[in-house]
Amino acid sequence: MSARIEQLLARLRKGIDKTMAIFNAISPAQWEAVLYEEPYPWTVRDLLAHFVSAEEGLLRIAQDIAAGGPGAPEGFDYDAYNAAEQKRLADIPPESLLAALYTARQRTIEWVKSLQETDLDRKGRHPALGEIDLETFINAIYGHQLLHMRDLMQAWG
Repeated sequence: MSARIEQLLARLRKGIDKTMAIFNAISPAQWEAVLYEEPYPWTVRDLLAHFVSAEEGLLRIAQDIAAGGPGAPEGFDYDAYNAAEQKRLADIPPESLLAALYTARQRTIEWVKSLQETDLDRKGRHPALGEIDLETFINAIYGHQLLHMRDLMQAWG
């Protein structure tokens, strides 16, 4: 396995371990704390649901790019996607979402293990970042959670 793939795997593992440790320490009341006000209020539980949805959706797009596809559709509206996904996942309790997130990240890790180094140079469209190579795309999966977890930690001081 190439060093580039090993580095991606290490980041994905480190990211899920840190995310799970923080989320597993959250009290029942903290799940309902509002973290973001815009475009509509998102609780900590909603953030967890977003992580599940994003991990699953971004993996599908990354797989499309690796297979030679274009990635996300042109003009993809991720705000509308996120709103629809929040509705889809609204009734799932945090414990089930945590399990789903861990499972989704394991699927991402297993898929990355299957890649060849040359796959990392394929280009495709990320929903928020536009045209990027697959290596950057996979790093963005890690970075997306990191960004939100920083927001969470700052909100809690």
